[in-house]
Amino acid sequence: MKLPDLKSQLKKVRRASKRRSIQLIISLSFTVVSILSMTFMTLAFYANYINTARQTAIDNNEQIIDQISWNLNSYLRNMMGISNSMYYNVIKNMDLTSDTMTKEMDLLYAANKDNLISIACISQDGALISAAPIATRKSGVDFTEQDWFTSTEEKIENFHFSTPHVQNMFESSNYRYYWVVSLSRSVDLNYMGHQRRGILLVDMNYSAIEQMFSRVNERGAGYVYLIDGDGEIIFHPQQRAINSGLAKENNAKAASYNDGNYIETFEGNQRSVIVKTVGYTGWRIVSVMPISELASNFNQLRLFMLIIISVTVFLILFGNVFISKIVTDPIRRLEESLSEIEDGRFDAERIYIGGSHEIRHLGRAIKSLLVQMRNMMDERVAEQKEKRKSELNALQAQINPHFLYNTLDSVIWMIECEKYPEAISMITSLATLFRISLSKGNNIISIKDEVTHAKNYLAIQQVRYKNKFEANIDIDPAIEDCITIKLIIQPLLENAIYHAVGDLDDEGEIDIKGYERDGDIYIEVRDNGMGIPPEVLENLLVEKTESKGKGSGIGLWNINQRIKLYFKDDYGLSIESELDEGTTAIIHLPKLTYEEYKKGVENEKK
Repeated sequence: MKLPDLKSQLKKVRRASKRRSIQLIISLSFTVVSILSMTFMTLAFYANYINTARQTAIDNNEQIIDQISWNLNSYLRNMMGISNSMYYNVIKNMDLTSDTMTKEMDLLYAANKDNLISIACISQDGALISAAPIATRKSGVDFTEQDWFTSTEEKIENFHFSTPHVQNMFESSNYRYYWVVSLSRSVDLNYMGHQRRGILLVDMNYSAIEQMFSRVNERGAGYVYLIDGDGEIIFHPQQRAINSGLAKENNAKAASYNDGNYIETFEGNQRSVIVKTVGYTGWRIVSVMPISELASNFNQLRLFMLIIISVTVFLILFGNVFISKIVTDPIRRLEESLSEIEDGRFDAERIYIGGSHEIRHLGRAIKSLLVQMRNMMDERVAEQKEKRKSELNALQAQINPHFLYNTLDSVIWMIECEKYPEAISMITSLATLFRISLSKGNNIISIKDEVTHAKNYLAIQQVRYKNKFEANIDIDPAIEDCITIKLIIQPLLENAIYHAVGDLDDEGEIDIKGYERDGDIYIEVRDNGMGIPPEVLENLLVEKTESKGKGSGIGLWNINQRIKLYFKDDYGLSIESELDEGTTAIIHLPKLTYEEYKKGVENEKK
């Protein structure tokens, strides 16, 4: 968007903001404040809840690890107890030159066979002294090459725990071999008072450890695995996938952690890691909880809170709109009633008075002021209207001195020529003309009187112009008793004679026609003169023009203004003309009797 367009848009926004209603301001203000407050409280509550829930999940994981650590320790202590029992109760009290430990070893195995795969005692040089339940070594097996043997030889004073492996050193009748974790220790063997070192091997059933961790991992949130002190995996729920290279684990990093909680990133995923060391062994229990799983536990909470927020926002918005409407509706209705004043309708009864005390007081004050303004305006308008009527009527009532002089001169000529009947007729027409012009000071007369006035005027002019034109009058009798303004036809006849047919040789025609159409009255004055040029025609009724030279000096504008002044702007005078065809003046009046007109005037004054 260009800079000028941006400025124009900002101006529009500012203009729109200035036009905003008080209801909108109140609604938006309370809504924004409410939503912001609610959003802040919701976010604070949500953040606190998330942190608390995460800490609770971590605490639960720690409790689970503590429990599994206790179970594992119990299991390992039990295995160490078996080793101690075999060593201290059997081997130390036995002279192997003459005695055998097979029976005691079988009894000990039978008592703990659910957790044991085998027990064996091997001499320092790798010879099998005794074993249970199978005492036959597989051919080709060299005990001294086994990891548990070498680690025991390196540190003879400690217990040693191996990583999980398949125990296949002894012959098996069913060819079944089990996964075991080997517990080995150095022992002293007695041969006729001479001490020789040997190794006591206890093969623990790996499935017991596997079941222990599998039950924990069934909870579904994260997982728990077991490593030795060097990071080698002892148990993992995806151990086969890891061994085959299909999955990876950050076990080497976990081996470097001290006991505690950690947040790490592994393969692009953040996760919470808890590490717990198992006593005696150096093994580490590692709990892994992906952060995404912690967050996924809150999806239902998010949805619930979103629904609550949406409903609350709707209720806040609805409540604010409803309350602001109650508060601002009286102001709005008062403003709407005042807008009618701007449109020019000064009706005090339409001013709204309601609402709170302050708004009612304001409405009453405006109503009182409007009544005073209305009275002053009505008085002023009435004065101006009467003054305007007087001016127009006075102007219309003027008699052209040339017309009067020429008429009297014609009368004198008729008397001198002893044309007494014609002179009498002309004097009679002139007298009637003056009588109707005066009409006892009334400006409203009947159409019948106005037509009579026009006939007398035509009679005088036909004598003066020696019948150079013909005049035809066709007035519908049904409209003769309706009213009109006096002296509106005669000026049209005067213009038609002086500007159209007066200079024609016995070819002039003037037609006067009066009729009713669509409930209104129309009076047409048509001549067959030369017509009026368009540039002159368009200004005849919009400017205060006067006829040049001949004529009464009264412009058509005066007629049009008088009709509008008396009968409103819906009525008036219109002119139609075509060059070389003639001109038609059309008077448009309301169809009213004198009684109806007087009643309307009285109502208007009220």
